[in-house]
Amino acid sequence: MTTPNTSSTSSTSNTPYTEPALRLTVLVGESDVWHHRPVFTEIVHRAHRAGLSGASVLRGIEGFGASSMIHTQRLLSLSEDLPVAVVIVDEEERVRAFLPLIAELVADGGRVVLDACEIVRFGTEGRERAEERDGKRDRDR
Repeated sequence: MTTPNTSSTSSTSNTPYTEPALRLTVLVGESDVWHHRPVFTEIVHRAHRAGLSGASVLRGIEGFGASSMIHTQRLLSLSEDLPVAVVIVDEEERVRAFLPLIAELVADGGRVVLDACEIVRFGTEGRERAEERDGKRDRDR
């Protein structure tokens, strides 16, 4: 659904267009590895190969997981396994199709979270993408 801003002061370049999406967040430990490679790196590379729109890796500064041991960057002895989140936002079908590709990477304790969200686009790019998407929906009916 395209939701343009109806403010009378907005110009075309400032009009936001929204589209539904799904946010995938994969929570792992920084020291988790898959075939001698960090799990978060493997997830990003698989997302890239799958053609997803993008992936970001966010390093936590403190957290705990299944072991209930708090890891923090403030204590050198516990700073080796900080929490890491890999965040991917794309169309729901594409994200759900990607889940089987990461199942083996998180089977031993990673957490996978899915959230419905909206992508907000501004300006010409947003309007063109919304029109393209709406035109495709009309053709599919």
